[in-house]
Amino acid sequence: MVLEIMGYILQGTFITIAVSVVALPMGLLLGMLLALARVYGGKILSSFAAVYSTVMRAVPPIVLLFILYFIIAGSINISPFWAGSIALGIISSSYQLEIMRGAIQSVGSGQMMAARALGMSRVTAIRHIIIPQALRLAIPPWSNEVALVLKDSSLVYAIGVPEILRRAQFVSARTYQPFLAFSVAALIYFLLTFLSNRLLDKVEEKTRIPGF
Repeated sequence: MVLEIMGYILQGTFITIAVSVVALPMGLLLGMLLALARVYGGKILSSFAAVYSTVMRAVPPIVLLFILYFIIAGSINISPFWAGSIALGIISSSYQLEIMRGAIQSVGSGQMMAARALGMSRVTAIRHIIIPQALRLAIPPWSNEVALVLKDSSLVYAIGVPEILRRAQFVSARTYQPFLAFSVAALIYFLLTFLSNRLLDKVEEKTRIPGF
């Protein structure tokens, strides 16, 4: 019985990882664009990025998930998995915006000035000087966002995606063993978070910028 329960819940791990794999890069790309707008975009774009960040981080993720899910699913005919993953990516982008903004500003304005003095355009300097360094500086706080997205992926159970928590809930209702079902789910989430953070720690060690 125990092995059957663990095996059934464990199958949801692949869906949880898939949701995170979609949401994290999407949040990173959108967050990076918004961070660049926040730092280099001028008054209008910077204000838009600031308002976006404030609003998105002020509303509970589950509320945003429902709002975005019904907007996305109502606009294009896609599965709950894709709608939920995209919604989580949009939610994550507001947090990744702040991570990348801090990393970009940590690079220092002197490097932009030096790049411009060498004849680089602003876009070229951002692309080849600022962003590569910012990405490496962002790894420590970004590892926290990875953990958050892995855990927030459990929210898609509310829209019918059969990930870890959804399967644990089903097992709990069917076997009347909620402690066992949700303990297995908690253990899986812990292992996913622990392993991903250790992997990113290794990446940080390999890519650390001397002097920072």
